[in-house]
Amino acid sequence: MPAQQAPGGDSDKPQVSLWERLDRPTPAPRTTLTPHRIAEAAVAIADAEGLDAVTMRRLAGDLGVAPMAAYRYVSGKDELIELMVDFVYGRLPLDAPAEGWRDTMRTLARHLRAMHLAHPWTVRTSTPFSLSPNQLAVPERAFAALAEHGLDADTTMAVFRTVTGYVHGSATTEVTLIALRREHGWSDGDQTRAGLAPRMTWLMNTGRYPSYQRYLYEATRKDDPDWQFETGLDCVLDGIAAHFAL
Repeated sequence: MPAQQAPGGDSDKPQVSLWERLDRPTPAPRTTLTPHRIAEAAVAIADAEGLDAVTMRRLAGDLGVAPMAAYRYVSGKDELIELMVDFVYGRLPLDAPAEGWRDTMRTLARHLRAMHLAHPWTVRTSTPFSLSPNQLAVPERAFAALAEHGLDADTTMAVFRTVTGYVHGSATTEVTLIALRREHGWSDGDQTRAGLAPRMTWLMNTGRYPSYQRYLYEATRKDDPDWQFETGLDCVLDGIAAHFAL
């Protein structure tokens, strides 16, 4: 694919991606700073304090280097986030044993969910369009598992995005609930429901939501996110298998 052209007066200069730059041989470093160290430190900040706490100045302080040192590798925060996302994707155990497309997709889904829960900021930064080497390794693994089933290229991508879209939506819900509880000081499901009770009680008393009210009274797995995730994932995989006779 040809390099993208920069807009405006720099149209004659191709935009070189972070990954293309990092893949080039570099002179011997003058310091021990590396892309790995930069990403690792930035991820630690984001995990502990959120993505907004990650700044180039804060990063330099944590690394014990001059404020401009990281700019040898990244042009600013946007590329730093790319580096961080690639770093956490690089920790996914994509070589874990799996038999067949369904087992492969389930394993990938579980690992992606675990990644999002361990690094909640990734639900904001991880998209199908933020391309990096370790991110692309995920569809590569999935496509290879689906290749022997006769699906065309477009259908293969649709299946992959259906599964990963489910994972992202489910993980975003879990991460949002965790953040809500932390914000209000609620430690578990009972405290969460107690905190939301005034609003929920009013809504149920309108009589407009009898089916949802039945769920509130009868559901026994409200506080079992693992069961909820696995059940939803089964529905997705069953649907794919039935639709394509896999």
